[in-house]
Amino acid sequence: MDLSVMFFGADSPADPGAAPRHGEAYDDILTVARTADRLGFHAIWTPERHFQQVGQVFPSPPVLSAALAVATERINIRAGSVILPLHHPLRIAEDWAVVDNLSHGRIGLSAATGWHSADFVLAPGNYDDRRERTLRDIPLLRRLWAGEEAEFTDGTGATVTVRPQPRPVQDTLPLWLTSSGNPATWEAAGGLRAGVLGATVGQSREELAERIARYRAACAAAPDQGGTDAHGRVTLMAHTFVGADDEEARRLAAEPLKRYLRSYVRQTTANRTADRATAELTEEQTALLAEFAFHRYLTWGSLLGSAATCRKMLADLRELGCDEVACFVDFGLGRDEVLAGLHRLAELREDVA
Repeated sequence: MDLSVMFFGADSPADPGAAPRHGEAYDDILTVARTADRLGFHAIWTPERHFQQVGQVFPSPPVLSAALAVATERINIRAGSVILPLHHPLRIAEDWAVVDNLSHGRIGLSAATGWHSADFVLAPGNYDDRRERTLRDIPLLRRLWAGEEAEFTDGTGATVTVRPQPRPVQDTLPLWLTSSGNPATWEAAGGLRAGVLGATVGQSREELAERIARYRAACAAAPDQGGTDAHGRVTLMAHTFVGADDEEARRLAAEPLKRYLRSYVRQTTANRTADRATAELTEEQTALLAEFAFHRYLTWGSLLGSAATCRKMLADLRELGCDEVACFVDFGLGRDEVLAGLHRLAELREDVA
């Protein structure tokens, strides 16, 4: 089982009234990436975020990934995720081909449908059928990546045949489908012979076991499509901080993680498609939800604790059928704490190889 590092967007200041320090956030990202590269982690994942308190420094995965590509030497550079309905497939193919060349063939993408209504000010006509568009565009994206020509409508309304440039280093695009937990998405990923990027949060061990089994079956039954093999690839995101002991890990992680969770809940309530109960949550209720979620993370699904505690969790995830753990490290800890936890996490890699 591989261990990767994931950024998920907690770059907002601890004090909501404080001025954002985005330049410092990018310095932190590059420092963590270089460290993960030296320590031998498998990949580094960055998200796509727009217009919210959560994830202010992540509006463009290919731009940031280009910087990561030239700042590192060996680690894979992944988008977790690209919101497919916000972008033309040609734009995705060309942008990421540049990054593939800069990294000498180290990129991979996880495609997401998108969920927040505000994101779709970039493509307002694509919101209602965003899931259908994503599943439709994945085969097209693979063909474009492989260098095939495709027909599109130009500025005059005429149909023209184009081929994206430049050519990438990798002949086949390493591709995942992002799932927030919908079993149908896991089956769709299997049917596309793509990997699946899921999360431990919000799902029990039993639910994940059932979804992984459905994914493996769909993947085995699907024809080859230039994706993964018949086994597929399951990557699970988990909140991560390996401390000197359990008490230190939980003490240092508690307030930053709960602050991040409160911010994320507020982002969810701002979604125009949120259900009424979610949209009307008070600050007190939001804080209670964050407290509950934090304690649930300590029960199962996170890597928050001592090396011994995290080793047991990694072994459980491997037994569950996980091929890669994407360790979510940027939930509000300082740079020094993140780097210290990363060094301790690196020492566990041999135990889960």
